[in-house]
Amino acid sequence: MPGCPEAVAELLASGPWDLDVRFTGPDEELPLSAESLSRARVYAQPGGGTLSPAYRRLRRRRSAIRDFVREGGCYLGFCLGGYLAGATPGFDLLPGDCDQYISSPGCTVHDESNTLVDVEWRGRPRTVFFQDGPYFVLDEGAEDADTTVLATYPNGTPAALVTGFGAGRVAVTGPHPEATDIWFADYSLPVQHTHDLALDLVQTALNAPGR
Repeated sequence: MPGCPEAVAELLASGPWDLDVRFTGPDEELPLSAESLSRARVYAQPGGGTLSPAYRRLRRRRSAIRDFVREGGCYLGFCLGGYLAGATPGFDLLPGDCDQYISSPGCTVHDESNTLVDVEWRGRPRTVFFQDGPYFVLDEGAEDADTTVLATYPNGTPAALVTGFGAGRVAVTGPHPEATDIWFADYSLPVQHTHDLALDLVQTALNAPGR
């Protein structure tokens, strides 16, 4: 999905967290490395692309990302970034794993097209931009421990959550609450204003007690 990194960067730069947002990666000035992460508060993995090739490109950074979060950093995963937080394959940051929502029993979206999905976010119905995002499969008892499910899909599966990993936090979402108006226009979808949900995801991760 074009514009995914920019939308996440805009979200983080516009929030109340005083973050100096930088892009990182092989084509960026800042490499994704343990040294770069040591100076960061948040590592955000946006959507765009598919899981297997993305993980092949990032698997050599797996240990650095896990260490960053374990030592107190925050991982934010949007759509593909949510998949990458899982274990098969991924960074194994979740108390469980994830899978395609479109393959789950009772799903309301059945293909990989850009569309809308209904969720309940903190118990309130909302409609969010969606493109083949994950749902999250929690280990038994995980939600009673250090995991908060922020949103569920209509079939009851988790669509967004915040959880602990070591001394750090992991916040993931299958849908795209960070979507800008132009995303909806590009696919002739009615515009949904969901920036507040994206802010809630990040705020919940960064303001967790004791973090």
